[in-house]
Amino acid sequence: MARLFIAYGLVILSTVASAQSLDLRILEKINPSNPSSDYWRATTTSANVIAVAAPAYLLLNGLITHDNVNKKAAVELVISQVISIAITESLKAAINRARPAQAHPDLIFPYMDYTGKSFPSGHTSIAFATATSLSLQFKKWYVVVPSLLWAASVGYSRMYLGVHYPTDVIGGAIVGAGSAFLGHWLNKKIFKKA
Repeated sequence: MARLFIAYGLVILSTVASAQSLDLRILEKINPSNPSSDYWRATTTSANVIAVAAPAYLLLNGLITHDNVNKKAAVELVISQVISIAITESLKAAINRARPAQAHPDLIFPYMDYTGKSFPSGHTSIAFATATSLSLQFKKWYVVVPSLLWAASVGYSRMYLGVHYPTDVIGGAIVGAGSAFLGHWLNKKIFKKA
């Protein structure tokens, strides 16, 4: 029985090590030795800018035009983003994964010195929370497609700039999208009673 547990443990460890190795190999292919692209830096920065600007615009528009749909959309965006930030920060503290350049300084080249924990990607999480929330509220292709392409670009920029592994970005996308679905559900409950 003890041998079975040891064998099982070794299989799990080799699977985890293999997955981490694949994660690093993919990141090496994406991250250049000098990630100086202004486009990808601007894309990364856009995550926090749009996360603030989108609900502010919707709320202001809703107040000026007396449009309850936009006011409700602004509230839902903020709820989704708050959930996303809370889950992301909790996971970062619990998992405590080092940034790629901290763990592999000879292989990964970040665009700037980054501290903090790596999993999940906070920029990707907030981008997907924003994009998914907008997509759930405004179900038009010209909202859904650009929103999700933008969020995916934010995720790619985090890898290109050498500050996150691919699994950090995937984790951030899942947290962000999941937070938006939870925010959408909560918002329906809040406005049903209001």
